Amino acid sequence: QVQLVESGGGLVQAGGSLRLSCVVTGHAFSDAAMGWFRQAPGKEREFVAAISWSSSTTFYGDFLKDRFTISRDNAKNTVYLQMNSLKPEDTAVYYCAGRSSAVAASHESAFDYWGQGTQVTVSS
Repeated sequence: QVQLVESGGGLVQAGGSLRLSCVVTGHAFSDAAMGWFRQAPGKEREFVAAISWSSSTTFYGDFLKDRFTISRDNAKNTVYLQMNSLKPEDTAVYYCAGRSSAVAASHESAFDYWGQGTQVTVSS
């Protein structure tokens, strides 16, 4: 059974940083592209970032303007999301997602596995 477990969320002041982690078990992590999505209250879930199996390809949501960085450690079955210069509008539940394919993608429907989410709250 594939499990994705996120951690690292919390409350931070505007301008601060957080690093989210997602540990994957039960899946060939090193062969899988991974991604992060987020959903704010009352809004649709939106794409944040994605990374290919080899880390050679990364995609980011247009709104990010280089504030976030996705990375992975295949030896630890873990994908990370480093979030800097956080803004109140970044407040959301952040979800880790995995593909059965090694190719990075940005659409929700391309992802086969999802974590339960971790709350990020940015205060002004």
